[in-house]
Amino acid sequence: MPLIECTFTTAEHRTPEMMRSLISALTAAVVDTGVAPQESVRVILREVPAEHFAAGDVTLAERRAAAAQSTPSDQKGS
Repeated sequence: MPLIECTFTTAEHRTPEMMRSLISALTAAVVDTGVAPQESVRVILREVPAEHFAAGDVTLAERRAAAAQSTPSDQKGS
């Protein structure tokens, strides 16, 4: 029984229709490759707050706040 888990941050807006479409596409990919029949495919879509997702000890919320404070001229010089 294949189990596919996808984790997203809640910072990006995803509609229920988008999530449903993703479930269908993931399920179809497993079925089309012959890995398992449709009824045995499990999909878990998990959303986490931007404050709970970090890379390099910086949360996504902190990274976005810092980016919002920088000006376009600051970014051109880097």
